[in-house]
Amino acid sequence: MSEQPPSAIESVVFDIGGVLLDWDPRHLYRKLFDDEEAMNRFLGEVCTMKWHERHDLGYSMEKSCEALAAGHPEDAEMIRAWGRRSEEMVAGPIEGTVQILGELRTAGVRCYAVTNMERETYPRRVARYPFLGWFDGTVVSGFEGVVKPNPEIFELLLSRFALRPSSTLFIDDSAANVEAARSLGMHAVRFTSPGQLRAELERIRLLAPGATVEPPGGATAPGGVTPQHH
Repeated sequence: MSEQPPSAIESVVFDIGGVLLDWDPRHLYRKLFDDEEAMNRFLGEVCTMKWHERHDLGYSMEKSCEALAAGHPEDAEMIRAWGRRSEEMVAGPIEGTVQILGELRTAGVRCYAVTNMERETYPRRVARYPFLGWFDGTVVSGFEGVVKPNPEIFELLLSRFALRPSSTLFIDDSAANVEAARSLGMHAVRFTSPGQLRAELERIRLLAPGATVEPPGGATAPGGVTPQHH
């Protein structure tokens, strides 16, 4: 991201899965498979990310799993687990990023989220992780019928919350999503770790070096969010 004066960025937009939450289907399926190779085959050939994209577009996970199970009866229970045990795909919060979100909010920076997430799971995640309620606004693909990196979901975000691309910073762990945001004139950082993100935000002076403060509004402090492991 090119150097910007401190006042250039007015709003920060976070991805959720991979940035604020440690989401990975393997967190669930390692409990169900004794063999890593068999698990990888299942996720690479049966419950694939291409198949899962329909859920992020708003299609019913239950219907989707039943339809796929009908075509793969030998894997039927593993397939149904995708929908029935989806919360076990989240290992917990990425604490360092949650802390950064709290610091930005306390510093008066407007914060938003845009996420590829199923319409069924989003309300459960908000109830499970209070920090997902800290945002000034959130766009969830499952309710909108459009997923990242489609530029339409970024255009929806910008128009709904009256954000100017040139003063908006987007954070995501996907290179494709980062490039899509940049194509619309947004500034973007590809997330690799909380430390890397903190260094970037300090570099452009959105965060003061070494600052750690309590989140606003009496919300649960990031360090106090307890993952609900199943």
